[in-house]
Amino acid sequence: MTPSQPSEPPSPTARPSGLQRPEAGRVIAALTGVGVRRHTTDQVILDDIDWTVRAGEHWALLGANGAGKTTVLRLVGALMFPTVGAVEVLGHRLGRVDVRELRAAIGLVSGAQKVPQDATAHTVVLTGATGTVQPLWRKYDQATRERADELLAELDCKELADRPYGVCSGGQRARILIARALMADPSLLLLDEPFNALDLPSREDLIDALHRLAVGRPELATVTVTHHLEELSPAIGHAVLLRDGRVQALGPVAEVLTGERMTACFGRPIEVSRHEGRWLARSGPVEVVRAV
Repeated sequence: MTPSQPSEPPSPTARPSGLQRPEAGRVIAALTGVGVRRHTTDQVILDDIDWTVRAGEHWALLGANGAGKTTVLRLVGALMFPTVGAVEVLGHRLGRVDVRELRAAIGLVSGAQKVPQDATAHTVVLTGATGTVQPLWRKYDQATRERADELLAELDCKELADRPYGVCSGGQRARILIARALMADPSLLLLDEPFNALDLPSREDLIDALHRLAVGRPELATVTVTHHLEELSPAIGHAVLLRDGRVQALGPVAEVLTGERMTACFGRPIEVSRHEGRWLARSGPVEVVRAV
């Protein structure tokens, strides 16, 4: 988006000015001493959050309902500002940068996204180039249309190109939305409960697609919000546990996703196991839990 044309959407697949492709290991997003309060009730939503995401890292963000996961995702996605503390995304501090440029370099996938149900999968992916709900046909050249085809193929749903989005299954919709999010060639991909309401085959198809994406795009950083360890692909290497707006644990998955820490986070006894890169969590009776 240029200063002389503030109402125009960004050019298809063009990277915003000042936002360069991050080098491997470079900081993509950083939260320092971040707190968020609801102004109307003074309720603490997040408290003293410190967290850094680097290029090529794949994070899981876990916690019970109301733990603050979506708020953290909105901060990293430049969709809101903290009450206190600092949020830096792609080298720019929120409050000192045009967040519209930042958002153009961040891919977001959420079930709350508005998508025309009668639009074909190819059309839905095309709208990711302009960041719009409805397609802006004059903005899409042949290269942009071909890129949409390539992304559908990368997410293993090329055969859905001409199918209306509204008749696609939940798993197919999730992969179409990921392809859409990748149209702007983002450095950061945020996935807000992408497995919600998926059946087992659809869940596994999506996990496979995300794993391939991580392998094929080594510079891409991802953050996945989920309630279930079973939904984590083998590519997930780091995790954050949130409880009541505070970080319970963060770091490499082997250190964070333990029975002890999951029990403390969710408030009930949880057993955790791992097999060939995939996780399994099961819970026992609530009354066994000790106070923490």
